[in-house]
Amino acid sequence: MSALADRWQPTPFLKGSAVLHAGALGASLLVPAAWPWALGAVVLNHAAITAIGLTPRSHWLGQNTLRLPAAAEARNEVALTIDDGPEPAVTPAVLDLLDAHGHKATFFCIAERVQAHPALAREIVARGHSIQNHTARHRHNFSVLGPRGFHAEIERAQQMIEAVIGQRPTCFRAPAGLRNPFLAPVLHRLGLELVSWTRRGFDTRERDPARVLARLTCDLRAGDILLLHDGHAALARTGRPVILDVLPPLLDQFSRQGLRAVTLPHALGHA
Repeated sequence: MSALADRWQPTPFLKGSAVLHAGALGASLLVPAAWPWALGAVVLNHAAITAIGLTPRSHWLGQNTLRLPAAAEARNEVALTIDDGPEPAVTPAVLDLLDAHGHKATFFCIAERVQAHPALAREIVARGHSIQNHTARHRHNFSVLGPRGFHAEIERAQQMIEAVIGQRPTCFRAPAGLRNPFLAPVLHRLGLELVSWTRRGFDTRERDPARVLARLTCDLRAGDILLLHDGHAALARTGRPVILDVLPPLLDQFSRQGLRAVTLPHALGHA
């Protein structure tokens, strides 16, 4: 592949936004009385960019994987992704449930938690699962960072995770899926693929396991990417993290439908 082909390319929406900004500036210089209209167009464009950045499944700001590729779908594969760990009070039980049902998962881990619990992180990998990049510290202002902030946070996570498990992540998930136009070129430069989801359980706030399960299994089919949490998990009324009550019936549903949960690197052809 040539260097030109490998260069990051903005989406049509971002190209259009750049043209709008240039046009607004030109119009203001050539026709000073038009500046209120030019400013209004720019403000509306920024509002659209903000709204799109708050939409985790959007492609308008750059590459965003929402489903597994056709080859994985043909193999009846799904991806179970588990965010915000590792969590010593939850993750070991998650690993035992996955082992008992014979499925694999991808853990989008916060790198500082990987560093804090290295033995648990290595156990995840030793059991055949995958650890991927969910930033260094899951900062709440992640979506408003600029290029330097994104690069520093994500590359730091890359280095921390690799130092613990000996593998450099190839996939990235933003905190809550929120981002801005500066993220895509940084991920491209770092060789990371942004992965969101097909369906999510909202298990960080939903305390009813049945509702979480219903969200994940409604129209479930091969190629889906599912999202649960071992870190920041809501507690069911029993006092147990919701994920521990959802996983057994979810994994049983996989088996009934002939689906096999595999890691993202396997399904995406990274491994």
